[in-house]
Amino acid sequence: MAQKPSIPKGTRDFNPQEVAKRNYIFNTIRREFEMFGFQPIETPSFENSSTLMGKYGDEGDRLIFKILNSGDYLSKVNDELYQAKDSNKLTAGISEKALRYDLTVPFARYVVQHQNDIDFPFKRYQIQPVWRADRPQKGRFREFYQCDADVVGSDSLWQEVEFVQLYDAVFTALKLEGVTIKINNRKILSGIAEVIGAQDKLIDFTVALDKLDKIGEEKVKAEMLEKGIPQSGIDKLQPLFNLKGSFGDQISELRSILETSEEGKKGIEELEFINDNIDVLGLKTASLQLDVTLARGLNYYTGAIFEVAAPEGVKMGSIGGGGRYDDLTGIFGLKDMSGVGISFGLDRIALVLEDLDLFPETITNTVKVLFINFGTTEAMASMKAIKALREQGVSAELFPDKKKTIKQFNYANKREIPYVVLLGESELASSTYTLKNMESGEQQQLSLNQLISELKS
Repeated sequence: MAQKPSIPKGTRDFNPQEVAKRNYIFNTIRREFEMFGFQPIETPSFENSSTLMGKYGDEGDRLIFKILNSGDYLSKVNDELYQAKDSNKLTAGISEKALRYDLTVPFARYVVQHQNDIDFPFKRYQIQPVWRADRPQKGRFREFYQCDADVVGSDSLWQEVEFVQLYDAVFTALKLEGVTIKINNRKILSGIAEVIGAQDKLIDFTVALDKLDKIGEEKVKAEMLEKGIPQSGIDKLQPLFNLKGSFGDQISELRSILETSEEGKKGIEELEFINDNIDVLGLKTASLQLDVTLARGLNYYTGAIFEVAAPEGVKMGSIGGGGRYDDLTGIFGLKDMSGVGISFGLDRIALVLEDLDLFPETITNTVKVLFINFGTTEAMASMKAIKALREQGVSAELFPDKKKTIKQFNYANKREIPYVVLLGESELASSTYTLKNMESGEQQQLSLNQLISELKS
């Protein structure tokens, strides 16, 4: 007996209804990207390993899918290296390419490679799949799509203001209300680390601080002590643990904490600029919230850091994120090219819309009308009508086989096709078409022009 086929863990098949729902999200995001002036690009699904490796930290490097060299990939590996069984060194000898881990590093490579053909500032968007050898769980897959928008070649904070508006525009268009756009600034985190005497332990400090909501104040303090942050420094953080209130209230508290840090004060100024202008411009359905524990992407973010949280009551991780990077293209030799970008988590957004029943009912309706097949003569007449309908923008199809009428009706019901046309002997004789509404059961006798008009409406 043949073994039942399967797919790798962390990957998925999508049925027609699921693809229609995903395309609804894609099209909504794409429309808003272009409304804000972003231009589309695409990059290869795999890159040279040297392009990707070393750009995401040790953990990120471990999650990159490597591609074996073509042919006899072991032929270039000497016996000494093979016997040593050092996987890192061996991998470098047998794999020169890898599947892209995200869209950001390939974008940086694209900018450097095509810098002479690009008009700066360059606003690009990209909607393509990426791959990570991660442990699959709800909302986390090994193959998934990223929807990114970036601006490079400008250090203006108006770009951050626009990205907050872009998030709001997309989630408003998706009818997903109550989304929270969390914002922080790398300079504030660096300033806090400076004030408490932990400049050399910024990552340890922020990793612990990021757990405040999950494990509580006392355990965060214990972890900081364990990482070598002095008690005197942790004592200075006490106001941070009690940081609450409005954006302005939190900024005032931060100003007192960071009064001795020029770097920290610069971060406060940047956050105030973004918040003050968003207050003037307004948001439709999202809210902007300061979150000093937000510390994603510290390997490359240098200014604002964004993370988008689903509405309260929805159990889901972040559904978007991004930030400012002052020198991302520097990893490929192009210095001083500031940029800022955001990403939408398509798969998680889809799960949230599903949970909240926010997908429009009509998006899975791929065909508007099905013609019943009564035989060769009737089928030809039906095809002529179908051609006329398609030319008028009405999606229509003929059931391909002459089967019992009830089976053809059942097929229409299962595919949720809203209308059925019967073109039998009597209709041929009178040059009419019987149009049946599958929901109400109502039937009409119509001419071809009336049929087209009715279905177009």
